[in-house]
Amino acid sequence: MTPPSSLAQLKTTFLDLLFPLQCLGCGKEGTLLCPSCRDSLPRVRVPYCRACGAPVREGIVCPTCAGYPLAIDGIRSVLLFEGTVRQAIHQLKYRRLKAMAVPLGQLMADFLRSHPLPHDILIPVPLHSRRLRQRGYNQAALLAHEVGKLTGLPVVEDRLVRQRDTIAQARTATALERRANVRDAFVCRKTPDGECVLLIDDVCTTGATLDACAIALKNTGAGPVWGLTAAREVFFANLRRES
Repeated sequence: MTPPSSLAQLKTTFLDLLFPLQCLGCGKEGTLLCPSCRDSLPRVRVPYCRACGAPVREGIVCPTCAGYPLAIDGIRSVLLFEGTVRQAIHQLKYRRLKAMAVPLGQLMADFLRSHPLPHDILIPVPLHSRRLRQRGYNQAALLAHEVGKLTGLPVVEDRLVRQRDTIAQARTATALERRANVRDAFVCRKTPDGECVLLIDDVCTTGATLDACAIALKNTGAGPVWGLTAAREVFFANLRRES
């Protein structure tokens, strides 16, 4: 009898023959991100806010974090959410291209090696159960497992739960609305016992979701909590809507 792992490999090989992988950047067959396109992806570079990781023109913190500090110890992102990066994450998140988690996870693991952050465990930002049923998978969990596989860090998925199904963050207009939208949306079901947690997600825009997760973890005894995302979207909206 053929073992399940061999069957999965045969299925993957068969699908690759029928639908060969193509680089999202240049269309070259054989990989989702060829080495050339991978190297040319736009990186988040200094200067960036030491708190939320947003690109800044000057200073050490962005205006949002200066006026409304985050509870999370810090957020770092690998790539800018534009061009091929945006397309890659949309394919992962909305088009069921789960294989895209592999190259993105590799980039995150490479970043973590060259930019060490305090961490004992990896926790993916959870989806609400309704959204998880609709999508069939959590893209943050796929990324976390890729990072864990490459770094040897344990991935813990049963500690943090999204208890409230909020509206999509993209439908909010300001950073403060984003924070209000996810306030108390997460709960920690198991005490982290002082562990340093590295939260994993696909995209960071204002840091509101990661911060809400950090608050839930710290309220139950976690140590330092940092966030690492594949991409960073530059959010230009004002803190408050103009009246």
